[in-house]
Amino acid sequence: MLRAALTGGIAAGKSAALKHFADLGACVTDADELARVVVEPGSAGLAQVVAAFGDGVLTATGQLDRPALGQLVFADPAARRRLEGIIHPLIQTRSQQLEAEAQAAGVAVVVHDIPLLAEGGRAGEFDRVVVVDTPLALRRQRAIEDRGMRPEDFDSRVKAQASQAERLAIATDVLDGSGTRGELRQQVEALYNHWLSTCT
Repeated sequence: MLRAALTGGIAAGKSAALKHFADLGACVTDADELARVVVEPGSAGLAQVVAAFGDGVLTATGQLDRPALGQLVFADPAARRRLEGIIHPLIQTRSQQLEAEAQAAGVAVVVHDIPLLAEGGRAGEFDRVVVVDTPLALRRQRAIEDRGMRPEDFDSRVKAQASQAERLAIATDVLDGSGTRGELRQQVEALYNHWLSTCT
């Protein structure tokens, strides 16, 4: 089984690329989705986050208040590292479980969407590292217009993450995320078919 990691900056087009890989038959894991799962109400992960950051990161219904937590950690590198120390091991454990299930089912390719791959120094764990490369100005526009993100929140997240040059330095494959979804899909399909040809 070929193991790939998918990464890129915020609003680069990772989610669209991941969906295309899934549509083609790859087993995919989404770190952002798993990050939500491991802090669901009643989970050990949520209890650890509350113990570290206080009840102010909870909504009135007992769920994680992501915007409130985001404002805390993206402005404070030490707080961000503390949060990552709680969440990342939980995500990694769940990713490994999903990968093991895929391997047992005979899936040829697994793609892990890992936004902070460059920051975590885990690129060497994978057979391929795919970077979705999209200009910063376009990513900023997408985040503000499509996601409703405040400009200052986008800027603080970019500052907290690896640069695009640092991501490209670990890439074995690069997808251009600046075009349409259809254009991105064509690139993903070509890359996926290439991988399958090397697996067999």
